[in-house]
Amino acid sequence: MASQEFQGQTNPIFKDYLPGSSDLSGQNKSVEPTSLWKQTSHPHNLPPGLEYLNQLDQIIIHQQVELLEAIVGTETSSKYEIKNHLGQRVYFAVEENDCFDRNLCSPIRSFTIRIADNMGQEVITVNRPLRCNSCLFPCFLQENWDPFLPKFTIQNESKEDVLKIIGPYATCGCFEDVDFEVKTLNEMSTIGKISKYWSGFVNNVFTNTANFGIQVPVDLDVRIKAVMIGACFLIDLMFFENSLDGL
Repeated sequence: MASQEFQGQTNPIFKDYLPGSSDLSGQNKSVEPTSLWKQTSHPHNLPPGLEYLNQLDQIIIHQQVELLEAIVGTETSSKYEIKNHLGQRVYFAVEENDCFDRNLCSPIRSFTIRIADNMGQEVITVNRPLRCNSCLFPCFLQENWDPFLPKFTIQNESKEDVLKIIGPYATCGCFEDVDFEVKTLNEMSTIGKISKYWSGFVNNVFTNTANFGIQVPVDLDVRIKAVMIGACFLIDLMFFENSLDGL
């Protein structure tokens, strides 16, 4: 999931989002630590660029408002700021896609989202192929068929199932937040959640801007925290990209 292609240099697609550039427009239940998802690596052995995630138990993802999308309703390439609980930006993300995919394929479209730190170094790449099967983010996040609930399974780098993400029966979020719970494999304990915050009537009608919050145990493996960030983008695409969602 993490890309090393631009390690040590700045990817050109991030040049407008670096510091100095123009301005960009419930309680968890405690569970016994599980070796499959708990952070076991020494801080010096963490994947490059993900070290900061090691100290976070809350992550905020804020989609940037696009003027063209707000005025004419045309899908534009998504851009996000990823922040800590104090609202300080720690990463930013830019979607790479073409106009055809964004406007005609929408919820089933393929996408690549590149995530960089504040120095412009790419640290995570999220890839989703055109939806032709149930495997998303190979080896890390898989969609599971269920007749009633949105369900996903998170896998570690050894292709072992470690956690599940389970959404609500209805994701319309009528004037309220929508929570996707992060659960143990037996679905008996909730260790965190991914929340889509309701952003108000005007935003939901005229734009697709999304605000998400991730709450997880601080000792969750940073690789799994990175998958959680990718899961936010997928959930946004699958359930909230329709401009009337959230009403």
